[in-house]
Amino acid sequence: MRENISPQLQLGEVDIADVQFNPRSRDDIHQLLMGLQHLYINKDVREKIFTILEGITPENISAKRGAPGMTRWKIFVLGMLRLSINSDYDRLLDLANYHSLLRQILGHSKFNEEIYALQTIKDNVALFTPDILEKINQIVVEEGLKSAPTSKKKK
Repeated sequence: MRENISPQLQLGEVDIADVQFNPRSRDDIHQLLMGLQHLYINKDVREKIFTILEGITPENISAKRGAPGMTRWKIFVLGMLRLSINSDYDRLLDLANYHSLLRQILGHSKFNEEIYALQTIKDNVALFTPDILEKINQIVVEEGLKSAPTSKKKK
């Protein structure tokens, strides 16, 4: 059964909400990861996103049986990263295996030496389709509008 996110923190793992970023970083990956962290922290938004991500399981695969595969959160993070930086799968593989902040957002501990295989990345991230992205973008835009400061018009 594919999980949304691993429910139990492992030894040395930092909760995604507690991952620390350099607030002055202008790097595109850091900006994306901070945005994903914000979506993760907001439980209502996170649940809406996970509801949409339930649709990533192919029709011919049982969601309740078989190998667990990547969590939906990992697919979401890697799919968003791939689209945001216009990356090929080889660069995405390198980032997933060696970028420390990305690994923390993916839910890996400092001691977790799990290395992704290229085919695993391809098979799972390919499930993150433009249709899924469009639905999630609607939720993100709604959240952004709620978070944006309102301006008062002077008459």
